[in-house]
Amino acid sequence: MSAREIAPEPADPHLWLEEISSPAALDWAAQQTAATEEALAGPERTALEQRLKAILDDPDRLVVPSRHGDLLYDLWRDADHPRGLWRRTDRAAFAAGYPQWETLLDIDALGREEGVPWSFAGATHGPGGSARALVRLSPDGGDAAVVREFDLDAGRFIDDDAFTLAAHKHRVSWIDRDTLLVATALHGGGVTDSGYPISARVWRRGTDLGDTPPIAEGAASDVGVFVHVDRTGEATTALVVVAHDFFSSETWAWRDGESHLIAVPQDAVVDVHGELVAVRTTTPWEVAGILHPAGTLLVGPLKTLTAGDGSALRVAFSPTDTAILETWAWTRTRLVLTILDRVRSRLVSVDPATLERIDLPLDLGNDDLFTASVSTLDADEDDEVWIVARGFLTPPTLLVSDAEAPATRVVARSRVAFDTTGLAVQQHWAASADGTRVPYFEVGPRERSGPLPVLMSGYGGFEHALTPEYPAIVGPAWLEKGRVFVVANIRGGGEFGPEWHLAALREKRHRAYEDFVAVSRDLVTRGVTTPDRVACHGRSNGGLLVGNMLTTYPDDFGAIVCGVPLLDMRRYTRLSAGASWIAEYGDPDDPADWEFVKTFSPYHLIEPGRRYPASLIYAAASDDRVGPVQARKMAARMMAETDATVHYLEPVEGGHAGTIDAAATAALHATIHAFLDATVASRPA
Repeated sequence: MSAREIAPEPADPHLWLEEISSPAALDWAAQQTAATEEALAGPERTALEQRLKAILDDPDRLVVPSRHGDLLYDLWRDADHPRGLWRRTDRAAFAAGYPQWETLLDIDALGREEGVPWSFAGATHGPGGSARALVRLSPDGGDAAVVREFDLDAGRFIDDDAFTLAAHKHRVSWIDRDTLLVATALHGGGVTDSGYPISARVWRRGTDLGDTPPIAEGAASDVGVFVHVDRTGEATTALVVVAHDFFSSETWAWRDGESHLIAVPQDAVVDVHGELVAVRTTTPWEVAGILHPAGTLLVGPLKTLTAGDGSALRVAFSPTDTAILETWAWTRTRLVLTILDRVRSRLVSVDPATLERIDLPLDLGNDDLFTASVSTLDADEDDEVWIVARGFLTPPTLLVSDAEAPATRVVARSRVAFDTTGLAVQQHWAASADGTRVPYFEVGPRERSGPLPVLMSGYGGFEHALTPEYPAIVGPAWLEKGRVFVVANIRGGGEFGPEWHLAALREKRHRAYEDFVAVSRDLVTRGVTTPDRVACHGRSNGGLLVGNMLTTYPDDFGAIVCGVPLLDMRRYTRLSAGASWIAEYGDPDDPADWEFVKTFSPYHLIEPGRRYPASLIYAAASDDRVGPVQARKMAARMMAETDATVHYLEPVEGGHAGTIDAAATAALHATIHAFLDATVASRPA
């Protein structure tokens, strides 16, 4: 048998559930959803749903707009407009606290008019001075979206000679008013095994995209081809990224009809800004005789790097044992770094010419642990930085700073969503199976008497870091009741940079799961809780995480909430966009890889007759990234082969987010917490 041949599989009686839209599969999902909603219904659940919806629809909640020129844009959702109003206001009026919003597009009204339940998926604005935008609309909340050209001044879609694309997973960017850089599978563009575009084309207004030859092409085995145009300063640089896998790619820069490969390691992250380029290393890279460690940010002239010479690159950030670079953003003349130091945010503004550094303060007047997100809004306009700071006990706060000056001012704050009286935030460390120290945040009552119910959250994949976030749902649903919420910063994530991620990749995947259960056991050892009062909730890759807690560590948990998950790791590469994640998990169709992949495939780890904690598994029929079928099959097999309590939910809309508006989000989380109330929260200490 060759490495790429598929090994014979035992008959799977639940394979029919993989037909996403078949009447039989949809009927099964609808019946299970109805049974779950009936089982978990009650006045407390209804009251929580109403409260959560009111929080999500709060008319005074924080608005964080995008900026284009002197105008700020926002999608506003409320009870009367659940799909949203796309709107704009003057920048000065917003900063003064008195915005006068102009509605550009009513998404709900558009859906009623066209008979399609549209959800707004974003907009790509035209070049400076242009009154055009490419609006993306999803018909079901999934990743696939239509593209329509919109006239911002007239407040309507353009009918004649307009750029439009039917629903698919496109990438589009403006080169100029009449030219787009497009990656799409439509009109002969082709698609990869992962379901993403396989080519990039330059599309000129008035021409047939199907007659346009590609300027770059990938292979079927690549994840996809993605495009972007940088228009910083006077330069216009078209960028085409050929992603060979989730972490390895080649970036080509196009100017004046000529293309040049940006000569960096394929696992490096590349960011072009005018005549400059920033490169973040994922593995050590030797440049001009100097070895730069993983997680280093280098900055230098684009033209030398496209010529294959990296000697002009200079170090803008170098990681330490505790501090790593989470992300960065450009202003007109500066580079703003978001640094995680022991999983706590701090911001540093760097002059790319001199490497002079300025710390940007984040003092919100309390001792909470903060996360900061940076938006430079329009990096070609000025050095203004917009910062959203929030913590476990601190609602999101919008601050504005100048990247050249170490001062910030508060523009707006979110309303408090829950009572934090008596609550405290702590950071603890657990020892994993191999001795690695794993941090976790614990939020709960400052004064306690005996073990409490605990809700754990984790992710542990794709170098995604979990940092302090304001729990607008968990707060009122869980923390206000005197319970404990825990966020585990396990390996596989990005909390300590690329090496923390690589430590749980492929055959080392079990390290992430050992880390998570180590945190659970540390909570028990410290007397915070008992195993039967610990619940965990994870989504997507986090769903795979909690699926492994369910099947591998069932005695350490009292309840599992598993959302939009990967669970059948034997077939995940053949489902939805699963082939794009082979670099993270391994290829189950390679016999050598399957030997380790099968050790963390929850669907294959179910043992008939074994005791399992109660579980609530949910997905969305419209999820075109992971898809609902792995969740369906897992629930069906658990129901058929074990005595465990299993609940299943599957709304139709929502995509990979699982929900599409405030009402659906409130309903889902009210059901989740009704399940938790009936399991871990109801058990005596």
